[in-house]
Amino acid sequence: MNTDRPAGGSLRILFADDESHLRELMQMELPRLGHDVTVCPDGTAALKALEKGSFDVALMDMRMPGLTGIEVLGKIRSICPETAVVILTGHATVDTAVQALRLGAFDYLTKPCKWAELESILQRVAERRDLTHKATALENRLKQAEGAPLLVGDGVAMSSVRQLIETIAPTDASVLILGETGTGKELVARNLHDRSHRASGSFVPVNCGALPENLVESELFGHRKGAFTGAETSRKGLFEVANGGTLFLDEIGELNKSVQVKLLRFLESGEIRRVGENDPFRVDVRVLCATHRDLSEMINEDLFREDLYFRLNTFEIHLPSLRERKDDIPFLAKHMLKRFHRTNGPLPELTDGAIEALQDHFWPGNVRELANAMERAVILAAGWPIQPEHLPNFSGRRMVTTGMASPVSQVLQSSGKTLISHSAHAPAGSNLTLRDVEMQFIQSVLEKHGGNKPSAAKELGISLKTLYNKINQLQNTSGIEE
Repeated sequence: MNTDRPAGGSLRILFADDESHLRELMQMELPRLGHDVTVCPDGTAALKALEKGSFDVALMDMRMPGLTGIEVLGKIRSICPETAVVILTGHATVDTAVQALRLGAFDYLTKPCKWAELESILQRVAERRDLTHKATALENRLKQAEGAPLLVGDGVAMSSVRQLIETIAPTDASVLILGETGTGKELVARNLHDRSHRASGSFVPVNCGALPENLVESELFGHRKGAFTGAETSRKGLFEVANGGTLFLDEIGELNKSVQVKLLRFLESGEIRRVGENDPFRVDVRVLCATHRDLSEMINEDLFREDLYFRLNTFEIHLPSLRERKDDIPFLAKHMLKRFHRTNGPLPELTDGAIEALQDHFWPGNVRELANAMERAVILAAGWPIQPEHLPNFSGRRMVTTGMASPVSQVLQSSGKTLISHSAHAPAGSNLTLRDVEMQFIQSVLEKHGGNKPSAAKELGISLKTLYNKINQLQNTSGIEE
């Protein structure tokens, strides 16, 4: 999302001073530097402003009617510790400076201060804020890092993906990345970020499906102290952490309708609003989204906003499943062997039998499953050539191409992948697990309703979201019975 402000230097500034000419000066000059500024005549008004909105820095006069700058500093450290406080005083002494710094002030200025000194301090505030955001983004990235670090594969499908990335990465256009679980959607998002003009900014990945439902809005947009039970301090959301960079919303289909509205508002205006605050503010963030779900179907079922869908998919990137790029499997496997080979000995080779077994497998978990298989093989082979017996037991999970798909087998599939055998139920006396029984029961109810998930969920006595989660679990763990 483009804005008319510099990506890293724009600050939200609160200025409190009882001298009207200084307030007028700040209100006129600071916006010229690209900053948002709110001015107050005293400390009490400044605290009220903090209750309504969030600020990167507060410039506080030491002596004001009512609360002093030091008193306001103490309250700010309690209410909004992320706000940098700079004390302004015309009565500077060493004791005053030391007291302010001990109480947590970022710095202080002696009045009358030079404009260059103020600009220097604001620049340091912006740099500290951006470093904090990058550290948070790096922590999130390390926690969520998965899959190979490169887009490996020379097949037609992956070559098309790479070409599309090169074309749209330099822009700020929104991108919707589609593909099954484990195909590397976050990896594509990282490539888009790394090849853009935002590469020096933060890349913030977030799995929307992993966020607690009652905290999604707070996690994304931040909150003010006291906005809800447990909000003991104000907190920045991931949109602010990604300011100047890229926010990757994985599993976008898991967001509820109310959060979808706020996301749409940002895409249209470039503004967000913290939970519990009245005033919106601008952030400079490019949004990339991904999902393995059919958003068009979700729109028909009133689970996803159509207007948001059209805002998100300025460009679509479709990632092929691993079984659709069988020729790439040997290259991917060898690439992952290098990744997991941690000894000084020679890299273990893949035998022809191992390659054949890998290419015959259905790969419901896609690249992520292949990575796990290669890590296992490296450990078991212990430096010797990798044989089929070093691979996981792929029995019963090969793809078959015969037979017609019923409505339920169409429901339980993604990009052509049938997830469970539809030829017959398990014979009497077979060793069924509770999960097998549950799967068969869900299948029978879906068949009864012709694949209509809302009707099936109603009869099953579960929410539609729970039914989707059950289907997703089947996608991640089931294969075709031979």
